Amino acid sequence: MLEGKNGIVFGVANQHSLAWYIAKALSEAGASLALTYQNERFEKKLKKLIENNLKVSPLLLPCDVQNDQEIERVYEQIGESFGKLDFIIHSIAYAEREDLEKKFIETSRSGFQTALETSVYSLMAVTRPAVPLMNNGGSVVTLTYLGSERVVPNYNVMGVAKAALEASVRYLAFDLGEMGIRVNALSPGPINTLSARGIKGFTNFMGYVRENTALRRNTTGEEVGDAALFLCSDLSRGITGETIFVDAGYNIKGG
Repeated sequence: MLEGKNGIVFGVANQHSLAWYIAKALSEAGASLALTYQNERFEKKLKKLIENNLKVSPLLLPCDVQNDQEIERVYEQIGESFGKLDFIIHSIAYAEREDLEKKFIETSRSGFQTALETSVYSLMAVTRPAVPLMNNGGSVVTLTYLGSERVVPNYNVMGVAKAALEASVRYLAFDLGEMGIRVNALSPGPINTLSARGIKGFTNFMGYVRENTALRRNTTGEEVGDAALFLCSDLSRGITGETIFVDAGYNIKGG
């Protein structure tokens, strides 16, 4: 499905990361991938993770998304190695733990700035320098969550960040549409990732969601990977600016 296509995945931290499930799905579909890591410690983990787990060995590149020069270097290397880019996966979000443990009204100014810069502005930061490599069009996919639309206890500033992320998807989709570049968001149900476990009460919440979805089960990482594969493929060529739920139907329930 993705033979001859090249893409980059931002946000693989470990085998439980949604970015990892997405990378596996894209690799199995025949795409050539670049994966980024933040520092040497993550590089070692990533090398161990990809060993015999991806169809084609990916290009591994260091990148701190808060450093524009590092982002530029990433795309320079992609240009040299791939020549073109067909899709970007943005799976990056962060908020200070203390800002998730307190009430939302107690969010610090610096914590708010950190959450919005890391989780929202990074989408623009990694998309803008990629545009010259996407001269045949392409797809940008980010990850959001229902906490952008509804209050989810203890999600706090991340809910506000995800709301801003979804608005950014729409504005980027409008900006880049004339170049044939589509921008969409996937909104999975709660999945037992490392970052999700940092939210107080997450385990109990997963149980509640499981009992209240239309399908009466939780979402899997593989389902998110398959949905991302669809958005990166030509099968989704008429879809842009959308937030697509992959949550076993939880979002349709009133309470």
